[in-house]
Amino acid sequence: MRIAVTGRTGQVVQSLLACAQAAAVTVIPVGRPELDLAQPDGVRQALAAVSPDCIVNAAAYTAVDKAETEPELALRINGEGSGAVAVAAAALGVPLIHISTDYVFDGMAPRPWRESDTTAPLSAYGRSKLAGEEAVAASGADWTILRTAWVYSPYGGNFVKTMLRLAKTRDEVGVVSDQLGSPTSAPDLAEAIIAVAKTLVARPGDATLRGVFHVAGAGEASWADLAETVFAASAALGGPSARVRRIATIDYPTPARRPSNSRLDCGLLAQRHGLRLPPWQGSVQSCVATLLAQSRS
Repeated sequence: MRIAVTGRTGQVVQSLLACAQAAAVTVIPVGRPELDLAQPDGVRQALAAVSPDCIVNAAAYTAVDKAETEPELALRINGEGSGAVAVAAAALGVPLIHISTDYVFDGMAPRPWRESDTTAPLSAYGRSKLAGEEAVAASGADWTILRTAWVYSPYGGNFVKTMLRLAKTRDEVGVVSDQLGSPTSAPDLAEAIIAVAKTLVARPGDATLRGVFHVAGAGEASWADLAETVFAASAALGGPSARVRRIATIDYPTPARRPSNSRLDCGLLAQRHGLRLPPWQGSVQSCVATLLAQSRS
């Protein structure tokens, strides 16, 4: 099976490439300059050129804080660009898996978010991602939206890598403790995406497999909890470590508001697709081990 994935260097793209052989699929990154979501007119031609059996839209404008000063660009890429990918999938007659985010919610619910909950993004980034979901749903494509959260991996820039970098020069790191989420390993996410893609291709008429699903690491954590787990895993392997000073969101102001509750209820994905991601703690430990091994090679 041939899976075209938008983008080239992102965490999800790199993770899909890393697990493609074991999953017996061919992953074909399609990114700039051939495919640029900021230039939607060229999207269909770029995707058609690789003759995919399924398309994964993983490319996005992800600079959450910068989006507050570039809302039009974020909306063009995440909204119009995603819509163009969906229209291309419809024209090619192949299923689309669109990757979305916990930032479509306002964070006010007292429990993990369900797919049916009302969306109310707090930031320009969140609004642009919600626009993408709406464009995908209106495209006429055979679509599935996967919302995820707090993604980290051995690739690109992410929270786990930042913590390890800071621990090299600091004895103590202040980390927000009043935001809760579901830390998600991009390699775990990639395996789930491939499993969903295989099922969508194999069962084209099954409406229960389509729609919006949440997919995230099992369990929950604050950013401070996640940092402590990173440092403990690193220390156990002789890597850099630091103390965590738990702080409140108000003590670490950012241009974009973050949801205080980003936990995702992933029960529907388990029910419909038979998929659950593993507990986040073990996946963090594996990621830290990989990063330390890379730094020593």
